[in-house]
Amino acid sequence: IEAVAEISKPDPRCDGLPPFVLKRLTHLQSRIEAEGHAIRFAVSRGPLNVASFLLGNTEFLTALRMTPEPIHHLLEIITDFTVDWLQLQAKTFPTIDGVLILDDIVGFLGEEDFLRFAEPHLRAVFQALDVTVRFFHNDAPGRICAPHLAGLGVNLFNFSHEHSLAEMREWTGGEVTLLGNIPPRDVMADGTPEEVRRAVRHAIDPLDDTRRLILSCGGGMPPGAPTENIEAFLDACGHRLKR
Repeated sequence: IEAVAEISKPDPRCDGLPPFVLKRLTHLQSRIEAEGHAIRFAVSRGPLNVASFLLGNTEFLTALRMTPEPIHHLLEIITDFTVDWLQLQAKTFPTIDGVLILDDIVGFLGEEDFLRFAEPHLRAVFQALDVTVRFFHNDAPGRICAPHLAGLGVNLFNFSHEHSLAEMREWTGGEVTLLGNIPPRDVMADGTPEEVRRAVRHAIDPLDDTRRLILSCGGGMPPGAPTENIEAFLDACGHRLKR
C-alpha cells in the first residue's frame, strides 16, 4: 500500500497488454465479420477488481478500511485508466455500442463502503462512452449494489445464481434487464438435461412478467457444458416463455 503514492497512470495505447489486445482484435476483425459477427463491446475489469489484482483481495479489502486515503488515490488512477482504455477500444472499433464491466469485488462490500468506494468509480466508467448497452457482471453477492445500478446507468446485469430472478427484479426495481440465472457449474456443466429443465422452471415460474430478461447462466457459461444440456436449456426456455 505504501507504493500507491508512486504509481502513475498507464497509457493503454502503449503500456502493458492493452496494445496487444487491440492488435489481436484488429488481426481477427475480418474473420469475425466474415462469420456474421462484429466487435460490439468495450470491455474491462472494474476499478475494485483491478485494485484487488494489484494488492491482493485480502490486502485490498483490509486497506479499504484501515488506510482509506491511499485506496481512494489508487481507485482514481485505475478509474482514469479504465476510462482511457474503454474510449480507446471504441475509437479503434466503431462497431462498439456497449460497455461490459466485470467487478466481483463489489459484492464484498456493505452499502456504506459501496457508496464510498465503488459507486463514484463505477459511475465514471459506465459514463465513459455514449453507448446503448451498459452491462455489469458481478456474480459475488449482488444485494447491496442492485438498487443502485440504474442510477449508475447500468441497464443489463449478470449476477450470482444464488439470487433468484424474482429477488433481483425486486431489488433493481425492474429498471435493469437481467441476464441469468441457471447455476453454471452444478447444473449447466455437471447436471442432467432434466435438472437443467427443472432449473429453468424454477427460475422463470415465479415471475409474473418475463420482459427485460435474457435467460442464461448466473455468472457465465461454464467450460465443457454438454451439448445435450445446452439443448435442454434452449428447449425449456422456449417452452416456458410461450406460456
